[in-house]
Amino acid sequence: MKTFLWLVKREFWEHRGGFLWAPVITGGVFLLLNLMGIITAEVIGARHGVNFGASGELRNVMSQMDAGDMSKVGMALDVAMYSSMAIITVVLGFVVFFYCLGALYDDRRDRSILFWKSLPISDTSTVLSKLVSATVLAPVIAVLAGIAAGFAQLVMVAITLSFHGVNVWQLLTLAHPFRVMGNLLGYIPVYVLWALPSAGWLLLCSAWARTKPFLWAVVLPVASGLLISWFGIMGLFNLPASWFWKEIVVRGLFSVFPGGSFTAYNGSPHALTINGESGLDIMNLSRSWAAVATPNLWIGVVIGAGLIAGAIWFRRWRDDS
Repeated sequence: MKTFLWLVKREFWEHRGGFLWAPVITGGVFLLLNLMGIITAEVIGARHGVNFGASGELRNVMSQMDAGDMSKVGMALDVAMYSSMAIITVVLGFVVFFYCLGALYDDRRDRSILFWKSLPISDTSTVLSKLVSATVLAPVIAVLAGIAAGFAQLVMVAITLSFHGVNVWQLLTLAHPFRVMGNLLGYIPVYVLWALPSAGWLLLCSAWARTKPFLWAVVLPVASGLLISWFGIMGLFNLPASWFWKEIVVRGLFSVFPGGSFTAYNGSPHALTINGESGLDIMNLSRSWAAVATPNLWIGVVIGAGLIAGAIWFRRWRDDS
């Protein structure tokens, strides 16, 4: 276990830019853009004589709200916190995608594989350490960066509204920052399971391809999908082209992008419940963990495990020498 942890640390040290700085910088840019937007709105409002702070209109509106209206305000503040995580998850998907593609191929390309094979480290440990780095370490760091940016976004909104006569502490009590934090952290295990087929396929291509693993990883499933669609158009075979594109091509390539597990079950992902009321809380734990009860997820886990086993096998025997 100690050796395995050092292997994971090695991956973090070698890919610190993608694992750490990409989500941190993304969160910082997001906050900067929001701050610029707030300043722009304040300046334009001042030019047109809009000053809610002096008239007290916004404070009066808040004082006349009932419990349902206050709940909606709290929901909007929660969405403001989630919004910072949305763009970070997109960056996370690209980081994990290209990391898995190069994780095993780069070792062969720069011949460092000869050094690592000379050490008493099994190929299984090496491949699994890269898998854990991609599906556990990277998401944890991204979520922590998203939580920090979300808290900063919440405080930024509260302070801005406080200049317009709204009690900043009242706003902060309406939000649910710890629920948001729990929902984001609680989604990580679901993401790990859902991402396995895509991560396994990318690692397999990284271990197998002698050159250009990106082309092999993308062209093979896409070309297969086009061929199946062509057969259907020509009436040669009655093949499920739409199913193949959704469950093989899209699932196999893009499961490393967070959020895909919400498509694993039937029903609208937008009809969520917050405190017994309909709301927009897409990261509600009861909804995000619903995918665990579906065969779709577990079939993907089994396929992902087989692909990872294939990556381990190719790692053992292919060194391009």
